[in-house]
Amino acid sequence: MQYRRLGKSGLKVSEFSFGAWVTFGKQVGEDDAVSLMGHAYDNGINFFDNAEGYEKGNAEIVMGDALKQLKWSRESFAVSSKVFWGTGKGTMDRGLSAKHVTDGAHAALKRLQVEYLDLYFCHRPDIDTPIEETVRAMHNLIVQGKVLYWGTSEWTAQQLTEAYAVARANNLTPPTMEQPEYNVFRREKVEAEFLPLYDLFGLGTTIWSPLASGILTGKYNNGIPADSRVALPGYEWLKARLESPQGQDQLAKVQKLAKLADEAGLPIHHMALLWCLANPHVSTVILGASRLSQLKDNLKALDARAKLTPDVLAKIEEIVGNKPAGPQRY
Repeated sequence: MQYRRLGKSGLKVSEFSFGAWVTFGKQVGEDDAVSLMGHAYDNGINFFDNAEGYEKGNAEIVMGDALKQLKWSRESFAVSSKVFWGTGKGTMDRGLSAKHVTDGAHAALKRLQVEYLDLYFCHRPDIDTPIEETVRAMHNLIVQGKVLYWGTSEWTAQQLTEAYAVARANNLTPPTMEQPEYNVFRREKVEAEFLPLYDLFGLGTTIWSPLASGILTGKYNNGIPADSRVALPGYEWLKARLESPQGQDQLAKVQKLAKLADEAGLPIHHMALLWCLANPHVSTVILGASRLSQLKDNLKALDARAKLTPDVLAKIEEIVGNKPAGPQRY
């Protein structure tokens, strides 16, 4: 396992990290969490990702109980939470107001059973709250020692630029990282929109859905398996995505990618994970798994780095045909 700086911060995170989305508190209980997190940690993973919105806080409770059992030294791992969706139905239990950002951090600390959050993300932008209010709330949590680094998820470059400007103008702490979706089918933010921000602000990225919600495993090439997450309540959006014209086009490309991966001597999902790691602006790729066998398999991708040659990367580009255009020189 290799380690990368989180943007231009001093924090070094493992190139693969482990997240709780979809699984913890739904498919994964405390015992399985201990097994999964223990194996991840023993294989070099030092960053564990979570959010208040994952199963209404239950994912954090499961992870917190697992951390208590595992008894790792606190300096050896980083844990995150995200704030926006809330866990209840109260009018103030949502968004990025100073109150919810603060209450959300305190609640996450209790659920995760830690004294501070290494990373704290604004899970989505809140157009009803001034960005300055959110920046100041995050800064205050950092000054209090309850959060070390704060960032965003699925913000636009314009919103991030505003946050940095507010922070610099008011001597506040700016965001350190953004958590966008990134895979061979979702590239615009990471490869084009954020391109000026990496050097200008030292932005780091903790990317999610590297396998495009399982599409890049090839398991949907012959229809939807009965045990797929598509059958789970709340994931109707994924079925609609697969059945859409765009989804059908992606599945056709996945079949071509699978053939290319086979020729290169590695499974398609390993190729997809390594493709994400090949981007120098990716600080860490968040893995998800409900079974230990899944996690072990994904980690084996690191053994096949040498197979992702420039020639294979070029052929991937030919198949997907969606490389974002860079800044134009006139």
